[in-house]
Amino acid sequence: QVQLVESGGGLVQAGGSLRLSCAASGRILGILTMGWYRQAPGKQRELVAAILGGGYANYADSGKGRFSISRDNGKNTVFLQMNSLKPEDTGVYYCNADIRMAGERRNYWGQGIQVTVSS
Repeated sequence: QVQLVESGGGLVQAGGSLRLSCAASGRILGILTMGWYRQAPGKQRELVAAILGGGYANYADSGKGRFSISRDNGKNTVFLQMNSLKPEDTGVYYCNADIRMAGERRNYWGQGIQVTVSS
């Protein structure tokens, strides 16, 4: 079984920064794409940023220039550095990973972590 555990969320004032982390554990042979999604109250879950194993990253327009995604392949961990936070960045942030195990490849979600940006 595989688990994704997120950390680093919390309450921050507008203009502040947070760094989210997500560690994958279990019988993992390799991790393809890792990413972060956000679900704001009353809205659908949306992609914030994603990164491939080789380091290529893509971002939603809302986070370009403010957010930076990175990963530590040796530790099966993905990070999201969020700077110049805005109230509209508020939501539950979910880690997502496309994981290769013995004989199969599956997509996993973390439990979600709250990020609240006050104005």
